[in-house]
Amino acid sequence: MVAAAVLTALGEPLEIWDDVEVSAPSAGEVLVRMVASGVCHTDLSMSTGALPPGPLPIILGHEGSGRVVSIGEGVRGLAVGDPVVLSWLPCCGTCYFCARGQPFLCEPGQAASSAGSMLDGGLRARRRHTVLRQMSSIGTFSEMAVVPAGSVVMLPETIDVATAALLGCGVLTGVGAAMHTARIEYGDAVVVLGCGGVGLNVIQGARLRGAAMIIAVDTEESKLTMAKTFGATHTVKAGEADVVAEVRALTDGRGADVVFEVVGVPATIDQAVRATRRGGHAILVGVPDVEVRLGVRALTGIVAAGRTITGCWYGSCDPHRDVPAIVDLYHRGELYLDELISRRIPLRDVNDALATLNSGQVARTVIEY
Repeated sequence: MVAAAVLTALGEPLEIWDDVEVSAPSAGEVLVRMVASGVCHTDLSMSTGALPPGPLPIILGHEGSGRVVSIGEGVRGLAVGDPVVLSWLPCCGTCYFCARGQPFLCEPGQAASSAGSMLDGGLRARRRHTVLRQMSSIGTFSEMAVVPAGSVVMLPETIDVATAALLGCGVLTGVGAAMHTARIEYGDAVVVLGCGGVGLNVIQGARLRGAAMIIAVDTEESKLTMAKTFGATHTVKAGEADVVAEVRALTDGRGADVVFEVVGVPATIDQAVRATRRGGHAILVGVPDVEVRLGVRALTGIVAAGRTITGCWYGSCDPHRDVPAIVDLYHRGELYLDELISRRIPLRDVNDALATLNSGQVARTVIEY
């Protein structure tokens, strides 16, 4: 029996169930004892229904790390006790997209992640006669979890396993957006709209790519202060200034070369497009509600402006390629991880962590088991 934080009704606090049974891993699966889980805004969006979670109950959490407990048939390259970080989007390794170096678009992986199941459609957790789904096929708000082998990425023993939990979502998404999705050139002017956990990582990704000007935009002064730590050269407090006008004033009236939207609401999506120079690139990283639509004029906003609008899913990353690279940058002192963690809590405090996500006072809260 293990403890897990379970969503049983939309808009209600998560319930802590301490009598969840986790089955042995089937072929192509791994049983992991969780060490830590980050608490992300996407967890909150799913708990409220802004991102429909599908049938309930479901174990939330999608950014975690731990150690291997047991291994299913056919899994190679892992051993019991290995430290690992979990990807919230399992990759099958063989579909059209995986074969073309785009595992973040894996078709079987996205289907399983959306269903909260394993790649074969099965569910591996239950409470008495009730089967439980796992958010993003991993459900990291649980002391133990069976997960697809394609979600498991080996960690070196040189990194703290709890700190490495952040690599599973926020870091790969943010740094990846800057280093893989966008085409940041050395000396570019970059804007980041939204400086939460993902936005801070976009900022440090832009710094690593050699951006000369990184303009951080947020409504919270505390987040703008953190943004400077991660590499922002300028800050704009949204709500007190015309964001687009401020960006243009800082860029000789042109707008920025690359603008990242990391909030996922119509107002900031519109700002992102208008703050992008002609010939520049607007990168949409934030996860909007499912009904949100783009409202940009095709001719003047895109075609005649030579402007591109690009969607960014999971930082266009390959976790098995990018996690080792990011760990190396961390060890060299070029990428910050420890500074992202605002507080560490036990599982029983998860609802408080979700409630404070919009406070502007935390970058990431980490649950430690």
